[in-house]
Amino acid sequence: MNRMQEAGETGHRTPVLIVGGSLVGLSMSVFLGRLGVPHTLVERHTGTSIHPRGRGNNVRTMELFRVAGVEERIREVASVLADNHGIMQTPSLADGDGEWLFKDIDPGGGLARFSPAGWCQCSQNDLEPVLLARARELGGDLRFATELMSFEQDGDGVTARVKSRETGEHTTVRADYLVAADGPRSPVRERLGIGQNGPGDLFHNVSVTFSSRDLADVVGDRRFILCYLTNPEADGALLPVDNAENWVFHAPWHPEHGETFEEFTDERCVAHIRRAIGVPDLDVKITGRAAWHAAERVAERYADRRVFLAGDSAHEMSPTGAFGSNTGIQDAHNLAWKLAAVHGGWAGPGLLESYDAERRPVAEATSARASNRSAEHSHPGYTPAAGAGGKGPKGGILNVALGYRYPRGAVVGGDPAAPVVPEGLRLTGEPGTRAPHLWLDRDGVRVSTLDLYERSLVLLTGDSGGAPWHTAAAQAAQRLRVPLDAYRIGTGPAADLTPGDDVDWAGAHGVTGDGAVLVRPDGFVAWRSEGAAADPATALREAVADVLARERD
Repeated sequence: MNRMQEAGETGHRTPVLIVGGSLVGLSMSVFLGRLGVPHTLVERHTGTSIHPRGRGNNVRTMELFRVAGVEERIREVASVLADNHGIMQTPSLADGDGEWLFKDIDPGGGLARFSPAGWCQCSQNDLEPVLLARARELGGDLRFATELMSFEQDGDGVTARVKSRETGEHTTVRADYLVAADGPRSPVRERLGIGQNGPGDLFHNVSVTFSSRDLADVVGDRRFILCYLTNPEADGALLPVDNAENWVFHAPWHPEHGETFEEFTDERCVAHIRRAIGVPDLDVKITGRAAWHAAERVAERYADRRVFLAGDSAHEMSPTGAFGSNTGIQDAHNLAWKLAAVHGGWAGPGLLESYDAERRPVAEATSARASNRSAEHSHPGYTPAAGAGGKGPKGGILNVALGYRYPRGAVVGGDPAAPVVPEGLRLTGEPGTRAPHLWLDRDGVRVSTLDLYERSLVLLTGDSGGAPWHTAAAQAAQRLRVPLDAYRIGTGPAADLTPGDDVDWAGAHGVTGDGAVLVRPDGFVAWRSEGAAADPATALREAVADVLARERD
């Protein structure tokens, strides 16, 4: 009997144990399920979120959900907010004044040049059930009302004890790896003694859900994602849930001044909402309240041997810009393919070390940008400290959401001096960046290059000058026993993929027609040869080995 297992306990074996079943934990389950990795998820709550929050799913997140086969379902449940785009700021909704901080999240449809996906406003209470259903379809063992009690590590894995909150039964779980997606006050992170860096708490709000039949008439045709209401006597932020009757209002809360959550009574909230909107007799029925705390913190490290942090357990950031949950979902995707590669035996354990090297700098840069954006938007309740701000990347959202890069990690030939988040959006095939999106034809079906990346490494070459690379890929796959798909792009008889009109695949990836581009399962460029190589077999084999933390042979 394992030394953590007590008499009468049941035992369970799984390659990966996920602790936490909110957006990040459920996404991890979906991604692992798609890659065929058995896993178990435990979540202390009895079900998914019931509060409409965390609604902004950025383009990179939707790309991941697209490849995971769940994008269409998400857009179906989010259809009621499909026409909501901008962010307003106004002293009152009743008087018609105010301004749009921006009116369209994708003006002119320019995003289509960079991605086959788009932004999606889907509240957490609608998104989580979709992910839960998909995770179970893919074979995930998901156990709600189940709490992690303790865990220990050794050289071969993690032994955890979990408890059913419904039956009281204890189970000993033996896993190769544990992924902690257990929130900002992560018990797993605390148990590991991992500290956090950053300014800490930024501001506090109370999120109030309410119904109002008449508010839609006040809002009119202003289909905003969010509206900042700046009445100094009743500021806050208004978010539509269905554009008709259900709404959310974020009211400033100041516990640092002794204000308690209990002071936000129905009467106080109703009066505050009416003053903020500018309609003294507006029908308002409070349906729920939840406290939330905006902070900027990043864990000092994302891993401790066989335990990994993801999502809010690894980083907290201001909600302005909707960066937090998206960064967490992208953590899960980055870690999932690496766990799958090590579990499948085609990558060395050292590959997992790249998770911290890649994702922690992204969180540091993104959280700084989120705090700056809160200051720029004068988020209710946020008063930046003197001299704060200015440290994060500049520009809009797209360079942060889509243009982040991995200067270090499972990448060969990246630029270690390159900024993690550039000032502008540059996706031109450099190692460590998300591979460019191009439309191609595959056997009569229109696909994006991003649709090619999920379960294997992928080598892209031309259909004429790429023949030596194509042969090298087959040799590397066989010799290293690595899943490596090779595609020849062009219009000749040897082509596997045909580019669309005016599509220059080589130029878009920064290579010539004789070059080659190696892309990771997460869609990031791992390595490229800008032109022909004297010994393509050796060049490619060594690059693959380096990326996957394998011994060169």
